Amino acid sequence: MSQRFLMSLLLVFPILSFTGCKKNEAVVPAQMPPTQVVVVEATRQTVAETLSLVGTVAANEMVEIKSETDGMVEEIPFQEGQHVEKGQLLVGLDQSKLAASVAEGEANFKLSQANYSRARQLFQDRLISQQEFDQSSSFFDFNRASLELKKRQLKDTRIYAPFEGVVGARSISPGQVMTKSTTLTWLIDLDPVKVEFNVPERFLSQLHVGQTVAVGVATYPDRLFKGSVFFVSSFVDPAMRTALVKAQIDNPKEELKPGMFANLNLTLKIRENSVVIPEVALGQLLDQDRASIFIVDATQTVQAKIVDLGVRLAGQAEVLSGLQGGEKVIVEGLQKVGPGAKVTFAPPEAAKPYQPK
Repeated sequence: MSQRFLMSLLLVFPILSFTGCKKNEAVVPAQMPPTQVVVVEATRQTVAETLSLVGTVAANEMVEIKSETDGMVEEIPFQEGQHVEKGQLLVGLDQSKLAASVAEGEANFKLSQANYSRARQLFQDRLISQQEFDQSSSFFDFNRASLELKKRQLKDTRIYAPFEGVVGARSISPGQVMTKSTTLTWLIDLDPVKVEFNVPERFLSQLHVGQTVAVGVATYPDRLFKGSVFFVSSFVDPAMRTALVKAQIDNPKEELKPGMFANLNLTLKIRENSVVIPEVALGQLLDQDRASIFIVDATQTVQAKIVDLGVRLAGQAEVLSGLQGGEKVIVEGLQKVGPGAKVTFAPPEAAKPYQPK
């Protein structure tokens, strides 16, 4: 064997030995880096279960002002839209005819009273019969009742406000001859106001006096007016299968007017210390009341949880069971992870849009 051939073998052998060792080593798979996710802590807060309804604003009191007697309008001492007190004069009718009638009635009453007094004395002295005394007594009673009626008719020529409120437009003028059927004006009490609405019969067991309502009207789209239920009907409308409910709302600035269309939320139940999570955390809805979510444990490992859901709030969801509160719930990155995956947390600023307001 030549010296050149031996040198070639010595050079090739280390290369073959190195290649053989590489093939016998175990292959270690590459580790995936942890996925960054946005998490929000499940919080506990008060949750209100509400029912959305529509209703109508009504005045606290509202009456059509009419006269109880015919006559000519003599004075109208109010301005349209004016606030008036209870007992304030609204309309005065001409009193001349009725005043004369009262004077006549007083004269007749005095005469019959004198005749009755004499007849009673004569009857006691047995100088007149029972029939004559009864006639005198009856005539006295007749004239007394007639005088009271004429005084009442005279009083009816003055029309007063039955309660404090706002006077509406008037439909009469001074000098106008009007009848008892003529509408003089309207009187409206606007503070507080009522909201009337109908509730489906399936919710009747959850209704009671004192429940809160939040009312919105088109005139003030960015405002809610708060009130409370004071009346729940004792029967159900057989045609609509609903019950009438009324709520009272303070209206010191008289912003709410009778007849306004109202959108309202009626609070049926209030649950203290309920667990709430962002609604975007609901990964897969198993049915209407159950969903699957991902949480991150203390070792920053993803775990799947099945939760029972309650009411839905503005961007939030109530969890009735499955969480205790304080768990870190994934709200962003749900599609990139699964149970057992390792994750890292995004900066706290990324979770701010999901924090409960």
